[in-house]
Amino acid sequence: MNRKQLLNEAIRHLQVLCTDIGNRAVGSRGNRQATDYFRDQLRAHDWLVEETPLEVMDWHSDGASLECGHESFEVFSGPYSLGCSAEGELAEASCVEEIEGTGLHGKILLLHGAVAAEQVMPKNFVFYNPEEHRRIIAALEKSGVKALACATGRNAALAGGSYPFPLFEDGDFDIPNVYMKDIEGARLLNCVGRSVRLESRARRIPETAFNVLGRKGDSGDRRLVISAHIDAKKGSPGAIDNATGVAVLLLLAGLLKDYLGHIPVELVAFNGEDYYAAPGQMKYLEQHQGRFDQVLLNINIDGAGYKEGPSAFSPFGLDGAWQQAFDQVLQKHPTIIQGGPWYQGDHSIFLQAGRPAIAVISAWFLEHLDTQDITHTPRDNPGIVEEERLVELALAIRDLVLWIH
Repeated sequence: MNRKQLLNEAIRHLQVLCTDIGNRAVGSRGNRQATDYFRDQLRAHDWLVEETPLEVMDWHSDGASLECGHESFEVFSGPYSLGCSAEGELAEASCVEEIEGTGLHGKILLLHGAVAAEQVMPKNFVFYNPEEHRRIIAALEKSGVKALACATGRNAALAGGSYPFPLFEDGDFDIPNVYMKDIEGARLLNCVGRSVRLESRARRIPETAFNVLGRKGDSGDRRLVISAHIDAKKGSPGAIDNATGVAVLLLLAGLLKDYLGHIPVELVAFNGEDYYAAPGQMKYLEQHQGRFDQVLLNINIDGAGYKEGPSAFSPFGLDGAWQQAFDQVLQKHPTIIQGGPWYQGDHSIFLQAGRPAIAVISAWFLEHLDTQDITHTPRDNPGIVEEERLVELALAIRDLVLWIH
């Protein structure tokens, strides 16, 4: 394919994933449509395809409300939270020590201030789970509270661009919870000690999702793994996060259609990077336990294609031929720069296994990871994408594969 054809393909893939399908949250109908689309595109380019089922949870809310006397507060159901219809005295806590105190049983608890400053990691999340977060979960589960109202601001590093952000996004945490803007929480503080009524019309829905993997090249065990996550946050078109990554994989599927190299290449659409339990990543770890030394390199694409600035390749642990190939690719493709280290992507599971990796991202996002207000929101739509960047990335990764094969 020439560059114009590749560009048209990139535009088409984004149209399908972000507009025609839309909601790609794990467990949703759109998520299954996206993995079906990825599978069918791989097969059209003669890749050997493997689908792995994942037991997951879809989730739906018909809204939430919180009232104190005649006063109402704008609240939102916490993602993957159980629903509730609760009434009780309102208590408040701004630090974990106040949660660990006594006298919260049967109350509705407002979390605000320092204890609600950053999103609490899911209780069973294995990749990153600070002691302070585990302490908060343990204290809440021991407290006997009926439900939680969480007043939050912004937390781009862990929760993307959402304001307010959900303090909890955890289908394994069974205390019903809602969240609200910090300014609403400041108003609600005036109701502490009074009776409040909280309703969250949310429900959990058991579902099945899929990882999809395509393979080409020699049948040996060693392999080059090129990956991107195919899911997106509920309520976001997920263009940069991460339809662009999937689009690059699909461009590579065409560019490497006739690949016969002695190093097998795998194109992996992980399902669950933006989901509380990371089921696709956990299943991949389970399937390849004891065999990660066979992965010669992981190239993971996430946050690519932003319209401002160049693309960035962030290297981890490259040496020898990989470093030489990396340097050659950057020299040949001057619109791609070397980026600094970042770990908020699926390349982290390969790094934790001691494997080298290249993380592919937009340089602008790399510079603004902690302050951007785009990801996980409706603003993450195809209008912020420069599709030519995706063509450049696919050609550069293709060159890296061919240089090393």
